[in-house]
Amino acid sequence: MGRSIAQVISFVFHPLMVPTYMLIILMLVNPYAFSVSSIGDQFSKLLLIQLFMFTFFIPAFSVVMLRLLDLVKSIELKTKEERIGPYIIAGVFYLWTFRNFLGDSQMPRLFVSFLLGATIALFLAFLINIFSKISTHTVGMGGLIGTVLLTMFQYQNYTTFVVHSTILGTFEISLLAVLLFVILVAGIVGTCRLLLGAHNQQDLYGGYLVGLASQFIAFRILIL
Repeated sequence: MGRSIAQVISFVFHPLMVPTYMLIILMLVNPYAFSVSSIGDQFSKLLLIQLFMFTFFIPAFSVVMLRLLDLVKSIELKTKEERIGPYIIAGVFYLWTFRNFLGDSQMPRLFVSFLLGATIALFLAFLINIFSKISTHTVGMGGLIGTVLLTMFQYQNYTTFVVHSTILGTFEISLLAVLLFVILVAGIVGTCRLLLGAHNQQDLYGGYLVGLASQFIAFRILIL
């Protein structure tokens, strides 16, 4: 796998994108929990845009601004010290986003739990970053695996879901297939981080564990 491909994969599955992917999965499996009939509804699109703005765009834009002000050497944040500021900025927005959705009675409790899990994972990664440069990419992927597992547990009657596409038509997907795909992608993302020399294996495994555990902790707090 070439470095350019590894960089593209690292960008597509950037940890800040994980909450958006979490919401997409939940909306595809059970859109009725959001009082809509499909992910293509107007409300669904607005919710996705809102979440994307507060959990990806604004934190990512903040990193770009830090680079333009020469407060960090690279937007890739290659050192532990460079990650401190971005962690704090992202943490503030994630906590604020979670708090807002927590107070919205129309939001499914499972979705709010996923947001809490992402917030917990971010702050745990911030603390661990003091001692070791944990991989936030694998933190995100561990959280995504946890998302699918908990969705399967919570919606046991929804073993499959239907996707309507203007290009591919209508087709049915198994949640088990989604889980296997996410696990495969998680392995590919970890391999990419190794190939790029961004982390060692300990950083990767620690990230998977933190991301996965954070989702189960949040689920235990809000739902069980």
